[in-house]
Amino acid sequence: MEFLRSICTELNLEFEVFEMVAGHPIGIARWNGTDPSLPSILLNSHTDVVPVDESLWHTDPFAAEMDEAGNIYARGTQDMKCVTIQYLEAIRRLKQLGVEQLKRNIILTFVPDEEIGSKQAFELFIDSEKFRSLNAGVALDEGLASPDESFSVFFGERLPWWVNIRATGPTGHGSRFIEKTAVEKIVWQLDISLANFADALLL
Repeated sequence: MEFLRSICTELNLEFEVFEMVAGHPIGIARWNGTDPSLPSILLNSHTDVVPVDESLWHTDPFAAEMDEAGNIYARGTQDMKCVTIQYLEAIRRLKQLGVEQLKRNIILTFVPDEEIGSKQAFELFIDSEKFRSLNAGVALDEGLASPDESFSVFFGERLPWWVNIRATGPTGHGSRFIEKTAVEKIVWQLDISLANFADALLL
């Protein structure tokens, strides 16, 4: 967290550490805009990483080695320290171009527990008055590492889509051919829905 504080201080960003649970610090950096009453833009990233099996690495996972192409090999670089640095470097470049303020506040949050389900810090944080005070209008979170100038943005990932279908009609029986039963209507609806879904996948 002190490393992030040093970069934010260098960029003249406000920085504070907030703890919902002791030992699980959340870093919050703020680039104040000209109209702080507007909903802010929240850039979230996490500082925790997955465990290392050194036998599966061709470099020292704790050395942060860079190859001739500029690729850095180190624990957690892709998930998701690279995105953390991209946010900070984007602000650095804007300031180097002479942009001292944007219209909205830019808030950066650095959370400690994404890899373990977020229940020890971030989940509690988003239900807190502290989070509400950030006045977030839109948030960008973890995406994909980008080897070039492009930056992919996703609006959802692995989300359930619950559909309730209610059908009415006469009851049926295997010995009788009764039309427009409730089950027949549901089967017809599922056929149409699955066909539309398949067509969408081919677009």
